[in-house]
Amino acid sequence: MVGTTLDDIRQYVESIADESGEYALVCARTGDQPVPSIGLRFETRSCARAAAHATEQYRATLRRYDPQVPYYDVIATQIDSSTVSHGSSRFTSSEESMIDFCHTVAGALFEAIAASGYGLMEAAIMDTYFHLAETTASPDTLCVHLIESMATEIEVGLDEPAQLELLQSAANRLPEQSADGDPLEATLKRLQSVAAVGEYTLKRCPDGTSMSWFVTVEEYAFSESDERVITLPITLDLLRQPSCRILSIPAVERMVNDSTWRLTVTAALTDSPEGLVCASGGGQ
Repeated sequence: MVGTTLDDIRQYVESIADESGEYALVCARTGDQPVPSIGLRFETRSCARAAAHATEQYRATLRRYDPQVPYYDVIATQIDSSTVSHGSSRFTSSEESMIDFCHTVAGALFEAIAASGYGLMEAAIMDTYFHLAETTASPDTLCVHLIESMATEIEVGLDEPAQLELLQSAANRLPEQSADGDPLEATLKRLQSVAAVGEYTLKRCPDGTSMSWFVTVEEYAFSESDERVITLPITLDLLRQPSCRILSIPAVERMVNDSTWRLTVTAALTDSPEGLVCASGGGQ
């Protein structure tokens, strides 16, 4: 039995996956890999078909929360050597869009919120989102608003340690990212690939004891105003990486007359994590 919750369905799809399998799931029209089967492979076509059915069930369930979730014609396709990245069992799909990125983030968060029993928070997020959906024509903009509404409700409803626990739970529901290279740069490249970030600069803080960075980002999609930025997508993507299970964004600043934010990000152990979902700061 697959189950009826997002968490149940995702676990079922992952349980029948096989790293050495010859099949993957894609949309017949676009070639995109659909959530929650991104990066997964399956040993037989019958397993892949079962996963395709479960993936469609997952997306139908997610559509209860977000009616804008795209409809995909999910099919099983056999993978040849040219479609598998070197040294990895991950299937290489076409580029992910902003909409897909936001739905991946939202799906993991909704799963974590439901598993944590925050029913009132879930209802509040959806009330805000449906109100925005009535006045927002652009699907990309609406997806950004969905992430912003989730961040706001998490900020209001939970203290920072509880926020970190919830985000860690959501991150555990996403495919783990490679530990190779600088984790924050990997996150920024991913955000850049979906047009959530323009140009960026990154500098490791010279503290010698922990992973901390000074970072600037231009044209960040999740900035609500000149003094407020939604840090949730950065935090959640960083927490997917094994080296970043503790996180804090203690400082953020909007540069005057510019589309640039300056942030301080740290993965140091702390009893008081800051700026995990939202952060505010003045101009220079």
